[in-house]
Amino acid sequence: MAAAYIVDAVRTAGGRRNGRLSQVSPADLGAVVVNALLKRNDVDPALIEDVIFGCVSQIGPQTFNVARTVVLASDLPIEVPGVTVDRQCGSGQQAIHFAAQAVMSGNQDMIIAGGVENMSMTPIGSPLLVAAKAGMRTPFDGAAISARYPGVEFSQFVGAERMATKYGVSRDDLDNFAYQSHMKGAAAYDDNRFDREIVPVNVEVEGEQVVHNVDEGLRRSASLEAIQGLEPLQEGGLITAASASQICDGSAAVLVVSERALKQYGFTPLAKIHDMAVVGSDPTMVLEGPIPASQKILQRTGLKIEDIGLYEVNEAFGSVPLAWKNALGADLSRLNVNGGAQALGHPLGATGAKLMGTLTYELIRRKERYGLLSICEGLGTANATIIENLQM
Repeated sequence: MAAAYIVDAVRTAGGRRNGRLSQVSPADLGAVVVNALLKRNDVDPALIEDVIFGCVSQIGPQTFNVARTVVLASDLPIEVPGVTVDRQCGSGQQAIHFAAQAVMSGNQDMIIAGGVENMSMTPIGSPLLVAAKAGMRTPFDGAAISARYPGVEFSQFVGAERMATKYGVSRDDLDNFAYQSHMKGAAAYDDNRFDREIVPVNVEVEGEQVVHNVDEGLRRSASLEAIQGLEPLQEGGLITAASASQICDGSAAVLVVSERALKQYGFTPLAKIHDMAVVGSDPTMVLEGPIPASQKILQRTGLKIEDIGLYEVNEAFGSVPLAWKNALGADLSRLNVNGGAQALGHPLGATGAKLMGTLTYELIRRKERYGLLSICEGLGTANATIIENLQM
């Protein structure tokens, strides 16, 4: 089978809610990473055959096909199309899957895949809130779904608690993991590990132009004692604000090419997309999908969890990667080694591409061969991707 290769991966540093990126339009945020890929790799913009971008809250500034508005805001010619993907929190990862599949089919040779989300401009749940005010129905009040799931609330917060209970994750586990997310993120910055993936964004703050190039959500001063003192989000629960992902504004993108493009244009690939999987799981559990998705992709490839050098499992809530670790018997020391969404933020539609870049560069730095990325997604779906480091 033909292969798909990652030539480059970039992201903006995350902006916290109402922070430095809050007034930057999603199209402009996406253009930053698209232009960086073009410039860093000396790519003729006319050679890009499609732009596939993930985005979750497709309303307001993120509607009308944000991938296309990204193209129009970027250095790409108008002849380059764009399409927007919604696989909820895995949308950016699914965009990469679609790009890889197009390349592997032989239909296209060079695609930019990624995602964008300005959560300050378009808060999570905006489409439902606006629809409710307009008197529209919800996606869950149809006769068939109501009959199959009578009275069910498809809540990620309930799912996060159920994940902890089902897979033996304690409050101490969650608090320690949240604290370590910030400490690992700080260590990554101190060691300059994000230098290759973060591209600067010039923004105006209080009338002055500044360069945004550090994740705003990272708390170097975080203390385990303070985290342990937080009240749970639900009475009697285990999840606190510290063990939930941070609202975040940002974008990320990956240049995906075919072997033909590698040879024709002299690219040096960073990684090969070894295999991809996507699954559905219990929608009332919401967040359990990374477990069967990872089991499926390991079985397909014949690899064992011990063969995987690093894993990125999105920290939508701390209970998700910790439950994943327990279910798969994974090594905690290989999990989210540069911190995760609890410290660095979760810009919804961009997260899949963001984490793909982080995983790629850390595999190269550590000289590990295989990396696995998986993300839980709304209503119980999940993607899993295994990439192979080609810079060994």
